[in-house]
Amino acid sequence: MQHYRSLEAVYLNDAWVTIGSFDGIHRGHQEIIRSLTAGAHSKGCPAVVLTFFPHPDQVLRGRKDAIYLTSPEEQAELLGQLGVDVLVTHPFNPQVASMTAVDFMTRLEEHLGLSHLWVGYDFALGRGRQGTVDVLRELGRELGYTLDQFHPIVLDGQVISSSRVRAALTQGDVEQAAQLLGRHYSVSGVVAHGDGRGRPLGIPTANLEVWGERALPQAGVYVCRALVGGRSWGSVTNIGVRPTFESQPVPPRVEAHLLDFDHNADLYDQEVRLSFIARLREERRFPSVQTLLEQIQQDISDARSRLQ
Repeated sequence: MQHYRSLEAVYLNDAWVTIGSFDGIHRGHQEIIRSLTAGAHSKGCPAVVLTFFPHPDQVLRGRKDAIYLTSPEEQAELLGQLGVDVLVTHPFNPQVASMTAVDFMTRLEEHLGLSHLWVGYDFALGRGRQGTVDVLRELGRELGYTLDQFHPIVLDGQVISSSRVRAALTQGDVEQAAQLLGRHYSVSGVVAHGDGRGRPLGIPTANLEVWGERALPQAGVYVCRALVGGRSWGSVTNIGVRPTFESQPVPPRVEAHLLDFDHNADLYDQEVRLSFIARLREERRFPSVQTLLEQIQQDISDARSRLQ
């Protein structure tokens, strides 16, 4: 798959295109992409996804919280696995936000040779969301493309959406997030030096530096799968502020204890990808280090049971 960071370097013919944020590539997104790629490839046409970074909510609404379910690189990896030929991660800024639907679609026609457009059930683009499905279909008659609108995918009576995934993570419900995504929610980070408390206690942990805008599950203890250097390990992962040790507010951390891993091996500066399988418990303050250690041993036992 080819990945471009703007439209300027892209010139295609007869492209089948879908447009959206596609954050998380959840099951609803996957259905659109599969239909797009199957239709495009049956006609010998390129399947193209145009997405935006930063997220439009950050530009239009000034949203400051950590919202991303996937980084642009992870998004590209997932879309490539679904058979997409070209991904355009288009910069989103006030200038793009102010473009009319006519101007934006004309640019797409010029650069992509747009012949067919797939959109979601609630799609609109352009200044003031003026480019509704009806408007875009009418524009297609002028610019030479056809349009199909995809019906929403529903789980438990509600439409699958990135917002639902974020809400599940906020509640620590990583199993619900997995149902919505069609895979376990994952977070990657490079192992950095932490406080060094775990090793003397016999429970060494990898302290992950995670992208600050990445959505994390609610603070707590989780069962994970940890991918390191192409190998997978079970993991007990803590997200939080270590209340047993910290008396002052500190930034939350992601710390993973890899089960059966040779902790004499050096993990520093390596990337670890954590896939969240289940939540074990909330993070809480313990009256002593000994009671914390007893709870961690129970967490490890519970994690092994879940992983089996």
